[in-house]
Amino acid sequence: MKQVRLGRTNLTVGRTGFGCIPIQRVSFDESTALLRKAYENGVTLFDTANAYTTSEERIGAALAGVRKNIVLATKSAPAPPEQLAANIENSLRMMKTDYIDIFQIHNPNKIHRPDGEDGIYDTLLKAKKEGKIRFISLSGHSAEVAAGAVETGLFDTLQYPLCSLSTEEELALIDLCKRRGVGVIAMKAMAGGLLSGAKAAFAFLAAYDNVVPIWGIQRMRELDEFLELEKNPPEMTDELRAAIENDKNTLGGSFCRACGYCMPCPEGIQISTSARITLLIRRMPSENFLSAEWKEYMDRIDNCRGCGRCAAKCPYGLNPPEMLRRQLKEYRRFV
Repeated sequence: MKQVRLGRTNLTVGRTGFGCIPIQRVSFDESTALLRKAYENGVTLFDTANAYTTSEERIGAALAGVRKNIVLATKSAPAPPEQLAANIENSLRMMKTDYIDIFQIHNPNKIHRPDGEDGIYDTLLKAKKEGKIRFISLSGHSAEVAAGAVETGLFDTLQYPLCSLSTEEELALIDLCKRRGVGVIAMKAMAGGLLSGAKAAFAFLAAYDNVVPIWGIQRMRELDEFLELEKNPPEMTDELRAAIENDKNTLGGSFCRACGYCMPCPEGIQISTSARITLLIRRMPSENFLSAEWKEYMDRIDNCRGCGRCAAKCPYGLNPPEMLRRQLKEYRRFV
């Protein structure tokens, strides 16, 4: 597998990274099989978070025996020093390791710095001095915070949503990171499942030699697809460019990335899926989304009181209530 250096960390990893959110959704045996096969075929970067329920535990169970050969990245939302330190300890225990290669402050609304009143960055510096983490990094959804963090020189890698639908402002982060020696980890490389094909998504990001996408993998066939793309990397053809342009024209910039920060909804609305459900129906097997269970979920949109909580928490500045109403109207044409 082609190798990519993560900036000044000098960590070298396989170009295909493994995003470990989805392994929560399958059985323990299935997740073990996925992680082991990925490793045996050259995947060496595994990204998770302490908030991903059993994800870290499953990584530890499957990969503890090959720890020295892999790079583990995990993350925590900004928290008081005591809680942040506890999160680090819990991640170490769950993943059966003495150290975390890349520890990321996840989705901060400001840039945390040494000697800050909140103590967040200093807590990470202490953990680094103690050998519990190797590199301090940032993961998030705000291009403004991401760019500012990279410019400070305080963060060794940046994880940010990057794909063929990304804006010029977002793609500029890749060049900025290269100039500043910051490694780039691309989350949501398939735009949360909205892109029409993995081949085009793979070819687009492969053009950036300092980017490691972490593909969210839940099924063996998905892993096999990305491993095959690594074995036979696709060239960016006119056909693939046309597919990317079609996705851009269809989705534009105002689509839900399914980051989930709008949740929970006081009315029980499944915002991060409901706000893009007809897009998913057109791009995935539709049966699940047309079930009685999902019809009930979509009917909850009628109960939206317009409280504004979801809009206030959306890192992309979207208007979820408006998107939900539009999706419900279109959804009812399918059922």
